[in-house]
Amino acid sequence: MKIAITGGGTGGHLAVAKALGKSAQKRNLPAVYLGSTSGQDRRYFENSPLFETSYFFDTQGVVNKKGFAKLQALFAIFKAFLHARAILKEQNVKLLFSVGGFSAAPASFAAISLNIPLFIHEQNAKTGRLNQLLQRYATAFFSSYDESSPITSYPVEDIFFQKRRIRKKVRTVIFLGGSQGARFINDLALDVAKELTERGISIIHQAGEQDYVRVKEEYEKLGINAEVVGFSDEIPSLMERSDLAVSRSGASTLWELCANALPALFVPYPYAAGDHQYHNAKYLVENDLAWLRRQEENPKELLLAIVHEDMEEKSKKLSLLTKPGAADAMVEYALKKVRNG
Repeated sequence: MKIAITGGGTGGHLAVAKALGKSAQKRNLPAVYLGSTSGQDRRYFENSPLFETSYFFDTQGVVNKKGFAKLQALFAIFKAFLHARAILKEQNVKLLFSVGGFSAAPASFAAISLNIPLFIHEQNAKTGRLNQLLQRYATAFFSSYDESSPITSYPVEDIFFQKRRIRKKVRTVIFLGGSQGARFINDLALDVAKELTERGISIIHQAGEQDYVRVKEEYEKLGINAEVVGFSDEIPSLMERSDLAVSRSGASTLWELCANALPALFVPYPYAAGDHQYHNAKYLVENDLAWLRRQEENPKELLLAIVHEDMEEKSKKLSLLTKPGAADAMVEYALKKVRNG
């Protein structure tokens, strides 16, 4: 049985696509990927060993466009839909996983038109517009924020679980700026660095490739020996050594922190579509598992209060929230559904 995986644009969507691709590979299940030339899709999956073939359509998002630009984007999606339909038929695909993002649209609509079972994974607490539209046609809809979902654990790499430990006292804070760097998170870290150091708290700072040099130089000017990295494959190990994180609240990072049982203060990116980062973090806060401040709400003051709190209760609760093997469970669930008709 051959499967297809579609969707992407941002690292959060693509991380789930990668997890599903790895799960298919473990089962010797042939898979193809359908994404977009926009976003990070090609960076992740062009010539990837996870897929027999990867296809990238010339599509862009529609939501923030107006007038003629929106018409152009819709026409590009329609052309990609026809191409995706031909690919799914030619490849004899039996089921399609959509991980969301605008690049999922052509293949998802193509699967529906061909009566190919569609399985959707929604990363965020607030369902994206495309997934809102597609949900009624899906064979299954997976969400870690919905207790009625067939599988509620989030697809996170096993290494985050393997490096998990229960925290108690805050001795090290990690600031997570993301692969591209989050200027506000980086500036917050620099602003609070002296006070953290005076309290005997060490700093690990993942500043992003674009802002690494500036952040490194600013720490040197402050005379603070922070551990600064640009973008690193060692994030699980850096998290393991930390007792509290300060981070945006994109879905993948949020659930990696949960898997690692690492409590966090979330400062959501204010321009995320549908304000989904705020809603992701709010879900944890409502379950007494995290802290949340918008950029304009003075997160520095809250951070300096948090570092004196006992982390044990939140850390233990986080360790129970999600479990390994979510991608495997989703693939098994989908295969069983298709085989049983």
